[in-house]
Amino acid sequence: MAMELDPPPLFLCPISMELMEEPVTVATGVTYDRWSIERWFFKYGKTTCPATMQRLSSFELTPNHTLKRVISSWMDRSSSSTSSSSCVLARERLPSVLAGIEETPFKVTALKNLKSCMADDEAARGDFVACGGIQVLGRVMTQALAESCAAGDFSAFQTCEEAAAVLATLPLSDDESVELLLNPECMRPVSVLVQRGSAEARLHAMSMISKISKASVRDWTLEVDVDDMVTALLELLSDGASAKLSSRALDVLLDVTAQSRGAGRARAVEMGAVRVLVEILPDADRHVAERALLLQKRMCKCPEGRLAFAEHALAVTAVARMMLRVSAVATRLAVNVLWLVACAAAPSERVLDDMAVSGAVAKLLTLLQVENSPSTKDKAAMMLRAHGAFWSQYPCFRTDLKDYLKFLN
Repeated sequence: MAMELDPPPLFLCPISMELMEEPVTVATGVTYDRWSIERWFFKYGKTTCPATMQRLSSFELTPNHTLKRVISSWMDRSSSSTSSSSCVLARERLPSVLAGIEETPFKVTALKNLKSCMADDEAARGDFVACGGIQVLGRVMTQALAESCAAGDFSAFQTCEEAAAVLATLPLSDDESVELLLNPECMRPVSVLVQRGSAEARLHAMSMISKISKASVRDWTLEVDVDDMVTALLELLSDGASAKLSSRALDVLLDVTAQSRGAGRARAVEMGAVRVLVEILPDADRHVAERALLLQKRMCKCPEGRLAFAEHALAVTAVARMMLRVSAVATRLAVNVLWLVACAAAPSERVLDDMAVSGAVAKLLTLLQVENSPSTKDKAAMMLRAHGAFWSQYPCFRTDLKDYLKFLN
C-alpha cells in the first residue's frame, strides 16, 4: 500500500544537505534559510558551510532530482487546494461581503478585494449577479457620487470608480444582468465616469456601455444625458492622449449615433463631431479610420453634417486620402461620404474644387477600373457624371481623363 508523504520542509542543512524542519540557526543567532545559503554560495563565491565553516565538496542544495519532483508536486498540490478552498470560501461568504461593502468605511479596499476574487472566476461572477451584487454596487455608486458632488470628497469618487471596475468584469451577456445595469442608479454614475473619471475608470465605464449596447435589450441612451456624454467622448478623441481611450470613445459614439437619429446626430454635429472626426483621420490606423469614416457618414446624412463638412478646409482632403490606401472598407465609406456631400444635396463649389485639387476625382476614375463593390462603383460613376463637366474645366485635368469622362457619359 502506498504511503502518504508528509509535506516536505523547505529548509536544508548546509553541511549534510538533509531536509530540516526548521532553518539552521547557529550560536550567533544568525538564521540560515535557503535564500541566505544560496547567496552565500553563488553570490559571494564561498566554498565553506556558513554555519560551521567546513569545506563542502558539493553545492547542490537539493540532493537529487527525485526529491525535487516530490517537493514540486507537493507545492503544486498544496497551491491548488489552497486556491480552490479560497474560491469556495469566497462564494460562501459573498452575501455577507456584499452586505459589508455598504456598511464599511473602507469601501475602496473592499471593492478591490471583491474585484480580485471575481476577475478570473466565471462562477463567482454568476453568483455575484444572483446575490444582487449589481443592485448593491449601484447603490454604492449613487451614494458615493452624491457625497463627491456635495463635499468634493475624492475618496468617495474613487469608491464610485472601484465599483465600476467590479461591474466591468461582468460579461453582461444575459438580459437580466443588462436590465439591472440599465437602472438609473447604475447608468447615471457610469455616465459621469465617462465624463470625468480617471483613464482606467473611463475605460471600465465605456466597456460596460459597449456590452450593454451589444445586448440590445433597449435604448440605454434614455437613461443618460447624451449631450454631456457626446461632449466628453469628443474631447477624448480630440485629446488623443490614449489609443485605448480613443478606440473605446469611437465605439461608444457609434452606439450613440446608431440609437439616435435626426435631431440626435444634428446635436452631435453642433458639438463639433465632424471637425473632430476629420482631424483624427490623418494619423489614424485602419481600425480607427474605418470607424471614424462610418461616423462621418452618419453625420453627413443630416443637412447640418453636410454643411459642417463642406465648411471644414481639410474635410475633403482627409476623406479622399483614405480611398485606395487603407482598406476596401475605408474606400467604400470614403466614397459614401463624398457622395453624400456631392450628390445627396446641391454641393457647394468649394467641395467640388477640393475634390479636384485633393485627387479625389482621379481616385474615383481609378475606382471604376479596378475590382470593387458594385455600390461603390455606382456612386463613383454618379459623381463623375454629375460633376464631370465642372472638373474637366480645370487646366490640370488630364486629357485622357477627359476622354474617359466622355466615354462614361
